[in-house]
Amino acid sequence: MSEVMTPPVVGVRHYAGEPVLVGDRTPRAAILPVPYDGTSTWGKGADKGPAALFEALENMELYDIETDTEVHAEGIAILADLRSGESDDLVSPEVVRDVVKDSVSGLLSEGVLPVLVGGEHSVSIGAIQACAAAHPEIAVLQLDAHSDLRPEFHGSSCNHACALHWASRNLRLVQVGIRSTESAEKVFEQPGRVFHARYCHDVPDVGWISEAVEQLGPAGTPLYITVDLDVFDPAYLPETGTPEPGGLDWYQVTGLIRAAAERHKVVGLDVVELAPRTERSPSAFTAAKLLHKMLTYSLNPAPIGAQS
Repeated sequence: MSEVMTPPVVGVRHYAGEPVLVGDRTPRAAILPVPYDGTSTWGKGADKGPAALFEALENMELYDIETDTEVHAEGIAILADLRSGESDDLVSPEVVRDVVKDSVSGLLSEGVLPVLVGGEHSVSIGAIQACAAAHPEIAVLQLDAHSDLRPEFHGSSCNHACALHWASRNLRLVQVGIRSTESAEKVFEQPGRVFHARYCHDVPDVGWISEAVEQLGPAGTPLYITVDLDVFDPAYLPETGTPEPGGLDWYQVTGLIRAAAERHKVVGLDVVELAPRTERSPSAFTAAKLLHKMLTYSLNPAPIGAQS
């Protein structure tokens, strides 16, 4: 019997205007845009997030001063916007979960790092489930203003307010930056693994970051990182669905992600809840820069000076 060949992972646009591949090499990471905003309950517009982020990405310097690297040279493909196949739109959060899960499973089978760009936070559910199926010992690092632990909201367990409920019941979940929750969600928190924003401000960064990374498990634990952009204080990133005062700053967010990626093995990640409301959105630029940093930390390219 002949071997079944899977189609190659091919991007529809270049990462930041740079070539996707070198020769016929498979990309190390594939970015999956999921422009879905079906369940958000206050500020709409997350469906415009991927396009705004990619536009900003194409106007950003790609050399990373902190690590002396250029991660785009590793091969990063931007895929077509995810659709349900039934219509032009993703019609329900349950459809989103299933289509995302199938798509991410396909990328994992090809040995490619799946990277979601949302869209509202419900798009993360299927990605986390796919990564958990491939890596049963996985931990999840959630950077977010909101707990998102409700078992059901507005008639659906796949609502954006339920984005981390499944993970809380089935996986090791560490939540950072939380400053808004419902009392009923507290029962789903994992003791010792919730780092409220106030705690992150009161304790030196080196202290709470070390604690959070340790709570993710032994070194080398497979790790999914989900970033709801409202983890940032609105002074740094105001254009998101439900901004909350008292959030984290740029170096707290990137410092945590770098420390987690250095100790553990990132097998999936996402950036969600960008809701651009201005042309040439400063928030979109911040989101694009964050995505670039997350890829840099996760793919760990060799420094420019070390390349032969």
